[in-house]
Amino acid sequence: MPHEVFVLDSAQIPHASEVDIESEILRDCASVRLLHLEDEGDFGPYLDRAAGLIIWHQLNLTADCIRKLKRAQVIVRNGVGFENVDTQAAAEMGIPVCNVPDYGTEEVADHSMALCLALARQLRPLLEDVLQGNWRWEVASACHRIRGQVFGIIGCGRIGTATALRAKAFGYAVRFYDPYVSSGYEKALGVGREHSLEQLLADSDVVSLHVPLTAETHHMIDVPQLQLMKRAAFLINTARGPVVCHQALEQAFAQKWIAGAALDVLEDEPLGVELSARFENCLITSHSAFYSQESMIEMRQTSAQVIREALCHKRLINVVNGVQMPVGA
Repeated sequence: MPHEVFVLDSAQIPHASEVDIESEILRDCASVRLLHLEDEGDFGPYLDRAAGLIIWHQLNLTADCIRKLKRAQVIVRNGVGFENVDTQAAAEMGIPVCNVPDYGTEEVADHSMALCLALARQLRPLLEDVLQGNWRWEVASACHRIRGQVFGIIGCGRIGTATALRAKAFGYAVRFYDPYVSSGYEKALGVGREHSLEQLLADSDVVSLHVPLTAETHHMIDVPQLQLMKRAAFLINTARGPVVCHQALEQAFAQKWIAGAALDVLEDEPLGVELSARFENCLITSHSAFYSQESMIEMRQTSAQVIREALCHKRLINVVNGVQMPVGA
């Protein structure tokens, strides 16, 4: 077999147990091997063999590792975010880095709304009360009608847009803040638009985050931003953990700056889950918003197809570092 492709997964928090899907798509052009690694250093023996890499999000691929790749024609991040791959180092080596930006759009949007409704409808205290043998609707006395409340979205890309459509269906008045979205998009979507983050935070009854993790968005929600929010507002994060400063959120709960938060991601996950134990109005799920059986299959198929296109010298999709290999070489 002329090419070797490696799927890199964490040994500590593994996601993959086999590579049947990838092997089927690449069967006539490459062999595929799954490696569960403690860290990127364990990949050392394979650096000069890999023609393609598929990497999950719990491992890092640093510049030092990338610069030692001898045969790599493409690196694919199995998912939306790609902050765990040094894209600049890859560009310097002429290696395209691609992601899979659309595989879990429906799932993350659905999960965002599920978290929002769980907070709004007081599901946690109601469920816990029933489990204790009670039958008291009064436990949900903090509930308010959601129709007409302002649902604020930060980042109106694929997932933000899908979430906006769902929130509209529930009767929320939807607004978004995203300086990178073209003028008039709010008209096409039929929602409102805020031109400052501060105004969105101040006006919203729900704030839902849908931004990538970059230097600009790291700790985008910190003490000043939380203090701007309504005391009755909810914060939803299904984006990236470090977008929200964990210490600031802990302070917001303790001082009741906001009414609640629901998080699928944490700044240093899985550390930080104790917030849910300490505060009844904090809901945490285990970075699972992306998941459905169908989304996982779609993601893996797309990653493998990108590898195939690279090995067959075809134009690549979803390149995030600006590098395109010569087509038809």
